[in-house]
Amino acid sequence: MSTKVNVPALPESVADATILTWHKKPGDPVARDENLVDLETDKVVLEVPAPTDGVLGQVSANTGDTVQAGDLLAVIEAAGAVQAPPKRASAAVPPAAAPAEPAAGEPVLTPAVRRLVKEMGVDPREIKGKGKDGRILKSDVMAYLDKREAETAGAPDKDIAAIEVGEADITQNVVSGERPEQRVPMTRLRSRIAERLLQAQQNAAILTTFNEVNLKAVNELRARYKDSFEKQHEVRLGFMSFFVKAAVEGLKKFPVVNASVDGQDIVYHGYYDIGIAVGSPRGLVVPILRDADQLGFGEVEKSIREFGKKANDGSLTYEELTGGTFTISNGGVFGSMLSTPILNPPQSAILGMHSIQQRPVVEDGEIVIRPMMYLALSYDHRIIDGREAVQFLVTIKNILEDPARLLLQV
Repeated sequence: MSTKVNVPALPESVADATILTWHKKPGDPVARDENLVDLETDKVVLEVPAPTDGVLGQVSANTGDTVQAGDLLAVIEAAGAVQAPPKRASAAVPPAAAPAEPAAGEPVLTPAVRRLVKEMGVDPREIKGKGKDGRILKSDVMAYLDKREAETAGAPDKDIAAIEVGEADITQNVVSGERPEQRVPMTRLRSRIAERLLQAQQNAAILTTFNEVNLKAVNELRARYKDSFEKQHEVRLGFMSFFVKAAVEGLKKFPVVNASVDGQDIVYHGYYDIGIAVGSPRGLVVPILRDADQLGFGEVEKSIREFGKKANDGSLTYEELTGGTFTISNGGVFGSMLSTPILNPPQSAILGMHSIQQRPVVEDGEIVIRPMMYLALSYDHRIIDGREAVQFLVTIKNILEDPARLLLQV
C-alpha cells in the first residue's frame, strides 16, 4: 500500500514553491509527522511532514524544482514493501556494508541549523555543539566558520574551490590567488525582496523627509522603570515600543499616512498593523504587529522579541508576514546614522530609525549634550503631501521628547 505526499495548500497569493531540501532519500524509513522536505516560497520556508509511517519510495520532484499546490512530491510505501530501485541495482551495497549505526550517530539539527550548515557547506559532525545534550546551535556553526576561516587565512591558494550554497554547487575560480569570484543564485526570498524594492521605486513617487529627536526623556523613563517593567512583563523595556506607540498616534492624526493606493482609489485603513523590519539569515523580513493600537508596551516588546527569534529560526508563518499598513525599520542597530528607507508596497510610508549619538544641542540658550537620533520618513507623494509627512514626523518627535503625551493623547 502506498501513500502520496503532495504539495500542501500554499498561502494566498503564493503561486508556487521551490524544493529547498530533501531530508530523506528513497529507501529511507520515515515516521509519521517527520519532516520530509522543505519548500521555499517568496516569504517563508514550509515543512512537509510524512502523512504516515513507512519507507520513502519514488521521489517525483528534485531539489531546485518548482512545484505548485497539489503536485506529487513523493510516495511512501508500507514498511517492507519497497525494493531497491532498479537503476541502482548494479551499485547496491551489500546489507553488511550499509549498517544504520552511522546514521544513528548523526547530530540532531533544528530546521534552522540544518539549513545553515547546508548553505555554508559544513559537515555538522565536525562541529561541537554547546546546546543541551550537545545539540548544535546556530552560534556553534558561526563560531566554527570563524575558526575555519582564521585557520585557512594563511593556507596556500587553490586553483579551484567548490562551495555549496543552498542547493547549488558554486565553483570559485582563483587565478594565482588573486581576484576571486563566485556566482551564487539568489534565493526565492532574496529575489522577492529585489522584485518588491524595484516595484516600489517604479510604481510610487517616493520622497523622504527628515527630523531629529532628543531621546533624553525616553532614556530616563526606561532607566526609572526598567526593573519593575521587566519583573512584571518578563521582557526588557526597549525603544521599539515607544516608537510603535508614537507612530500609531501619528497615524491616527494623519490617516493618509496609514493608507494605500489601489488603482485609482485610496484605501484608508481603520486599523494599525505595524510592520517591523527584521534581519534574518535568509534576508530582510517584515512581520506584522497587528492592532498595535490595542497593545500595551509589554505586549509590543514581547511580540517584537518573538519575531526576532522566529526570524533567526526561520519559523515565521506566512500569516505573520502578510499585510501591514505602515512599517518601522531600525537601521540604528547596525550603526546606521542616516538613510532613506524604501516603501514596503502597497504601504505608503515607512519610518526609519537610526543610531543614537551623543551630540551637542542648544536648550534654553545653552549648549548641552543629549542622546539624539535622526528620523527618516519615506512616503508616497502621490497621496501624501509634504505638509502631512512633515507634521506626522513632528508628531512622533514631540511624543518621544515628551512621552506623557502618550497618556494624554495630545
